[in-house]
Amino acid sequence: MFRIDAGNSQKYCDGVSRRSFLQIGIAGMASAGLSDIYKAKAASKAEGLATKDTSVILIWLDGGPGHMDMYDMKPDAPVEYRGLWKPIQSKVPGFDVTELYPKQAKVTDKFSMVRSLYHNTGDHFAGGHRMLTTKDMGVSGANNMQKFPGIGAIVNRELGARKAGLPGYVGLPYAASIGLNPGYFGGHMLGVQNDPFATGGDPNAANFQVKNLHLASGLSIDRLEDRKSLSSSFDAMNKTLETSKTLDAMDRFNKQAFEFVSGDSARQAFDISREDPKLRDRYGRNSYGQSTLLARRLVEAGSTFVTVHLGGWDHHWDLKAGYETYLPKVDALVSTLFVDLDERGLLDSTLVILCGEFGRTPKMNDGGNGGPAGSKGTPGRDHWGNSMFCLMGGGGIKGGRIIGSTDKLGTRPNTRPVTPSNIHATIYQVLGIDPRLQLLDPSGRPVQVLDDPEPIHELF
Repeated sequence: MFRIDAGNSQKYCDGVSRRSFLQIGIAGMASAGLSDIYKAKAASKAEGLATKDTSVILIWLDGGPGHMDMYDMKPDAPVEYRGLWKPIQSKVPGFDVTELYPKQAKVTDKFSMVRSLYHNTGDHFAGGHRMLTTKDMGVSGANNMQKFPGIGAIVNRELGARKAGLPGYVGLPYAASIGLNPGYFGGHMLGVQNDPFATGGDPNAANFQVKNLHLASGLSIDRLEDRKSLSSSFDAMNKTLETSKTLDAMDRFNKQAFEFVSGDSARQAFDISREDPKLRDRYGRNSYGQSTLLARRLVEAGSTFVTVHLGGWDHHWDLKAGYETYLPKVDALVSTLFVDLDERGLLDSTLVILCGEFGRTPKMNDGGNGGPAGSKGTPGRDHWGNSMFCLMGGGGIKGGRIIGSTDKLGTRPNTRPVTPSNIHATIYQVLGIDPRLQLLDPSGRPVQVLDDPEPIHELF
């Protein structure tokens, strides 16, 4: 069994804090049969969808990032709306960003911005479920159980890893939504074999390695370095497979699991110490930046869907201190990731997404959180799902484009409203998956993955 200790998660404004453990049997990775994958690919081909060798990096701002303080500035709005920072011009005319994003301002030609995203809920759990699964299904803070697979799990089931020996779906350093791990990133009815593989630990630590990972025989990832200690176990396994001729019958999930355990592709991909120290400096010597760099290493090596968890965005008060700490880190990692992918020839095959579960209220509060004004520091912004942003770039998506707009106060979409379903359909198109895909629910009833399978055509 794999056993992954995902660690402690931060508390959110609802007071929830959870610790998750995940156990996965290697044989359990065979639940999605090869015949199902062939059928899905055949169906996509019949519909004219091209087979693509593309991957996704989803940078998840857990807690809810504010659109009007980052990518949808309203400098002409009243002071209580426009916020604390000024917009600056970017490389693309009309594509202004916050003054705290000077590095991204230089590379806006490499990514586009959806300014008119909405789902109309300010509940952390409802918003996270809608963003990661597209489904409402009654999920809320009072009923926060996952009710549909996350998009990464669906992609993993349909495509798996791009190269043998790598996990197809990875969470860095873990995948979590609103304190739930893996939460709405999980496989749900697709099975735990489609949950993200989490590294744990801190990729910025000097001695970072894949931690809390144990094999059924008591072996760890570290001991894979010692081939001799594994030889008898794997020799016996190979002999059994060859004798029973089951190797040819194993579906690709079993094969990938065996290759992951016995090979060195994953160990090399996860070894961030191989990177040039100067490049590591550019991403940022912090957990955020190094997790993003590790995501690039994994898609380059052959993983298909990698999510990077950047937590701590629930700024109901003291927004100034929070954003002046967080936004420079995001600025460095986003700008460096796009330049790095481009320089390596990976930008056309790697879609980068930056978003969270919802946005923040266009009108700032008084910073008191129910107490005297300013008693919690500078004003902040509360929950808002009526207008949000989603950054998308690479993987065939054109850069420098702005999709939609919000009204003059940033309260709701003004033009070209976009839903989470449209975001997911765009991701599926990049990956070559039919957005009209259906899954079977536990009762055997076919369910549409997307209620609205239309991608954002203007991005292509």
